[in-house]
Amino acid sequence: MKYLLVSDIHGSLPALEKVLRFYDREHCDMLCILGDILNYGPRNSIPEGIDAKGIVEALNRRAGSIVAVRGNCDAEVDQMLLDFPMMADYLLLVDEGRRLFLTHGHIYNKVSMPKGSIDAIVYGHTHLWELTRQDRTLVCNLGSITFPKGGNVPTFMVYEHGVFTAYTLDGEVLAQESL
Repeated sequence: MKYLLVSDIHGSLPALEKVLRFYDREHCDMLCILGDILNYGPRNSIPEGIDAKGIVEALNRRAGSIVAVRGNCDAEVDQMLLDFPMMADYLLLVDEGRRLFLTHGHIYNKVSMPKGSIDAIVYGHTHLWELTRQDRTLVCNLGSITFPKGGNVPTFMVYEHGVFTAYTLDGEVLAQESL
């Protein structure tokens, strides 16, 4: 399976459309959305191309190939619009025997790790992409496709056969790390 992992869309339809074009072009199998889908949040500016209805339509057409978790800016009303579950705080994805802990990052992250044995923790929330090791666990922060921080460009990642690859929104490879 080839997974495209994205976080912190924050209502920007143009950013999401770039990710979906990459998803189609690269023949990904599953879209993993790690929170902050529709709402841009009180601390952010209004994003370019804000279009919650457009995002709902684009994602609902792909609902059968989406798994998602709740971000700190997501609400129950968002779930009422989306045709896939997105209110869980985390999900455990097991692929080829590897355990990937997917979450938004506001509860679990590299500072507040979940209990148990995992091969990777994957999240967003801080809008700062990262691909590093912490003991035996790979830390994968997806960054944000809409509001990157720290001078970073908009980013997302792909996971396939034990390898995480970080990409810019334009599809340029930034880094790669194996489990």
